[in-house]
Amino acid sequence: MQNKTDSSELIRALPHIRALRGKTIVVKYGGSAMINAELKKAVIDDIVFTAAVGVRVVLVHGGGPEIDAMLKAVGKEIRFVDGLRYTDEETMDIVQMVLCGKVSKDICALIQGAGAQAVGLCGLDGGLLEAVRVKTADLGVVGDIQRVNSGFLERTLDGGAIPVISPIAMGVGEDSGKSLNVNADTAAAVIAAALAAEKLVLVTDVRGILRNVLEPDSLISTVSRRELGELRNAGILNKGMIPKSECCALALDGGVKKAHIIDGRIPHSLLTELFTDEGIGTLITV
Repeated sequence: MQNKTDSSELIRALPHIRALRGKTIVVKYGGSAMINAELKKAVIDDIVFTAAVGVRVVLVHGGGPEIDAMLKAVGKEIRFVDGLRYTDEETMDIVQMVLCGKVSKDICALIQGAGAQAVGLCGLDGGLLEAVRVKTADLGVVGDIQRVNSGFLERTLDGGAIPVISPIAMGVGEDSGKSLNVNADTAAAVIAAALAAEKLVLVTDVRGILRNVLEPDSLISTVSRRELGELRNAGILNKGMIPKSECCALALDGGVKKAHIIDGRIPHSLLTELFTDEGIGTLITV
């Protein structure tokens, strides 16, 4: 009986696989799924499966808990401004070391171990990401991405590898040659737009957009770009969901066809969202 059930699920996935084959998706990987070993394995397996069926996958990762652990280890103050990490020059060195030197390499090793090829990159590699310092708030050496070297990424994808991108950008203008810290959600959205990706998927620690945050079953499965503004005005989007929804809107406004917010605490949520009719999180359409 189990074999029949598994077979029918594979058959139902086939139209979704066909629709995405040859297309590009950008996955932002963060939250609990990065620090729980079981969840980490499930996400990596999902990414490798997705690439194996012919989908071009770009992975952009966070690493907040690892950065905080290192800052605490060296006795450095952890500071946030409006939910965004304040990054002075010393903190920037630690952020770059942790994201590019440890987190990225660990993810690449897991992908390689699961049978796919991965290439660890940050914005300094191949002129991938260029940014200017954020002017709207005093966040230190934090950047707004101005340019993505999409051709460099396309060539990496054409070679059959999964790019694993750390959200560090090369400063231009007044900060020419400096490393700038970039919000990983925003980086994923801008990269998705630059690649004209089919989908942006944010793997996070919430089920998706909830009509009532106190009711886990009040998930909004599908919402349009226009309706996002209405939900915010109604107070349904609040706290951490506001910047996530804004990143999805940024991607859609840049030409990405669909954006998804899914719960990485649920094993194989990425496969469920991409390859089933029901999905598992919130789908945001143009």
